[in-house]
Amino acid sequence: MKRAVPLLQNETQNMNTTEDLITTGCPAVGQQPINKVIKPIKFPAQPQEWKIVSLRECPTPENMQQCETPDQAAAYWKSHIATHPYFNSECECLVVFILNTRRRIKGHYLVSIGTMDTILCHPREIFRLAVMASAAAIIVAHNHPSGDPTPSEADIKITRDLIRAGQLLKIEVLDHIVVGHPSHVSLRNLGYFYS
Repeated sequence: MKRAVPLLQNETQNMNTTEDLITTGCPAVGQQPINKVIKPIKFPAQPQEWKIVSLRECPTPENMQQCETPDQAAAYWKSHIATHPYFNSECECLVVFILNTRRRIKGHYLVSIGTMDTILCHPREIFRLAVMASAAAIIVAHNHPSGDPTPSEADIKITRDLIRAGQLLKIEVLDHIVVGHPSHVSLRNLGYFYS
């Protein structure tokens, strides 16, 4: 069994080091400081300027721009979300519709893509762009890949959390639509928006 033994002084002189390569004139190595420790560059965290950038236009007929009923929200979903490049019908996808004071859709954004039966979301992510876009109200919508639009306990809980968060922010949560195939369900119509 061999033991690790420290090198003797004369053995270290026979080793190739950066110092040896520089003094022998190795063409692949340029002039470098001898025996200097190179520290990684750390940039201080600086504030950044932010803005909202529109990703694409969604041409919408005049009658679909008004979004006051679950049927109108589901129609908007089918025409814009289901055809979105990042939409995956095999996974749960959560989308927020941004509305103005007249309940007309200003736009939408894809918040999260989950797995086939679960999606992670937090009120912070759901309201982030709504606050930045000065939304008066939002409609939350997500799909169930199974095709059954029956809301789960988690759907009901997050809806109640979003209603409370919206009350604090003065952004009304008008509805939470669960889109199945081919039908959809409104949690407001099911009575989950009232205590």
